[in-house]
Amino acid sequence: MKFLLDANLSWRLVKKLQNQYPETINVNQTGLQSPADDNDIWEFAKRLNFVILTFDEDYLNLSLRFGHPPKVVLLKSFHQTSQTVIDLLTSYPKEIEDFYESIDDGLLQIVSS
Repeated sequence: MKFLLDANLSWRLVKKLQNQYPETINVNQTGLQSPADDNDIWEFAKRLNFVILTFDEDYLNLSLRFGHPPKVVLLKSFHQTSQTVIDLLTSYPKEIEDFYESIDDGLLQIVSS
């Protein structure tokens, strides 16, 4: 699985996620203008088959408007920290893999309890 981390996620997460998701990159590694526009990120992810990983609910709207690809994993948590991202992704590996393999699903919301 190829994750494209949105700008609201630390670039430091790339290294921390490499063992489980080796093709992970941050939006600042794409060559897109900084700050990158959500639509540009969407098109980049679509063109190169990335799954967008984000806290930004704007991608919910893009997903509803355009469908998939790209797929979006929307993290919902009061604490938007790098550790929260790692905890959420490692807590739901089967759900994430099932989502990635699904031809029907384009959006996965993972909510912190």
